[in-house]
Amino acid sequence: MVWRDFITALVDAARRRDEQALRDERRRALDRLAEEKIREARREPPPEK
Repeated sequence: MVWRDFITALVDAARRRDEQALRDERRRALDRLAEEKIREARREPPPEK
């Protein structure tokens, strides 16, 4: 019983760490995309009417 609980806790801890790493990578990707879009918007001249 104790060993099963211990191994379950280890697996859960590893899974949570992986999920956190994925969330961090998604956040960094969104930050990079936002920065790229801002740079593009600054480069493009405003549309003429």
